[in-house]
Amino acid sequence: MNRWLTVDLMRLWRWARHSQKGDSIGLGLSLLLLGACGQAQPGAPEGRSPEATAMLQFINPQPVALASAMTNPLLFDSVSDFAEGVALVRMKSQLAYINRDGQVSIRVADDNVTVATDYAEGLAVAQAGDFFGYLDRSGSWGIPVQFRKAKAFSEGLAAVQGGTKYGYVNPQGEWAIEPQFDLAERFVNGRALVKLEDAYGYVDTTGRRVVPLTLKDAWSFAESLAVARVDRLYGYINPDGEMVVAPTYDGAFSFAEGLARVRQGRTFGFINAEGKMVVEPTLAFASDFSEGLAAALIEGQWGYIDPTGRVAIAPQFDYAADFSEGLAVVQKDGRYGYVNPQGEWAIAPQYANAGRFSEGRGRVQIDHRWGFVDAEGNLLSGAGFKDVE
Repeated sequence: MNRWLTVDLMRLWRWARHSQKGDSIGLGLSLLLLGACGQAQPGAPEGRSPEATAMLQFINPQPVALASAMTNPLLFDSVSDFAEGVALVRMKSQLAYINRDGQVSIRVADDNVTVATDYAEGLAVAQAGDFFGYLDRSGSWGIPVQFRKAKAFSEGLAAVQGGTKYGYVNPQGEWAIEPQFDLAERFVNGRALVKLEDAYGYVDTTGRRVVPLTLKDAWSFAESLAVARVDRLYGYINPDGEMVVAPTYDGAFSFAEGLARVRQGRTFGFINAEGKMVVEPTLAFASDFSEGLAAALIEGQWGYIDPTGRVAIAPQFDYAADFSEGLAVVQKDGRYGYVNPQGEWAIAPQYANAGRFSEGRGRVQIDHRWGFVDAEGNLLSGAGFKDVE
């Protein structure tokens, strides 16, 4: 494995060591890896990174039993980020989707379901037996179980494996692009990364190959540019497949907020969309920019830099995650809390682990249980919790 990919994956693991969320639906990891991390999953190509689908193991969900067992405050064995107004929660073998007030919002109708994901475009990947389908917002099967692997919907299509090949289905479960690829990823601005044998390329939503399958390595598009490898070096292509940033980097990552993280030798910097180096590659490590700041490892501690490379929050943390909804998870003296863009504590470090804010809620671990806090640090309470009839 590439040394720098290993460094990034170890970074992701360090964030997730108290939790279980994870990978694309075919890999079978459980719920909290992504949750504890909050990073843009640096080091793994976006087209093949674990961003697509979070997973949750459970057996025979029983909403009434879950409601009667709720604690005050609300604490669960595992939770996911809020997405489309709901979050997955698990207590022992029981699972439900709750709303931002802590009320059960969606029940899973089929007791045979063993894995479910967050909702995306109104549908959630779920597994029953050895195959996958999609739950609708009522918790019933919107697309019946039939696929060997399945990924979240994006731009009206979802990559699924039918037989041994990947194709794309629409929300009615009909083939929009017939299965023909060895790998297929989500659509971003009308382009999806696909692989056949050892070559990568891109298709549009009709299945037309808009960039021929000739690339030896490539990532999904982000901000109209995608990482592509030529020989041993990385550059960036546009949606027509033209190399617009020359392949001169030892490592390259997706664009975010107009800048892309690149590696030259052992150190990291940032370039703009024209390929100009705007932050010199002097950083031991850094994350991508999020809400105007990027976490950076400086002399053994984590802080944040602005888009010019200036230190905006002094390095002082054992670890630091991306900003989301105005707050970022950081670790100090073994405990996790949240800071604002000025580097001030918004929520004091007091948790065994924590995840990014999403739809006004952040996931926090208290001892071995997980709950949610608001931006003021108030823990979601069980008071008023009721089961949906």
